[in-house]
Amino acid sequence: MILFLALCFVGVAIAGATAFVIFWPLTLVHIRERHAGTEADFGPGAFLAPAALHWLLGGGYRALRDPSLSGLATPARIALLTVFAGLGMAGLLWLISEATP
Repeated sequence: MILFLALCFVGVAIAGATAFVIFWPLTLVHIRERHAGTEADFGPGAFLAPAALHWLLGGGYRALRDPSLSGLATPARIALLTVFAGLGMAGLLWLISEATP
């Protein structure tokens, strides 16, 4: 049963990754087109850049005060947190299943 729940959390992480792949590129395109030249403009190849992900997780998009940007970046942030939480819980449950007989 524990491994089944771990597998369910992997499914949650996959759902989060799917949402992240949808919303994060839209957010980056919005930044490139509407906020070029700001510190939020991460340049080419920003999809998995650590600075860009740190900016997203830290909520740096709120400083730009753009409701359209917040409407794209907030779901991307929630999706990325869902990926981390889902994989973390799956890993924790796997460790519990290994420790119990």
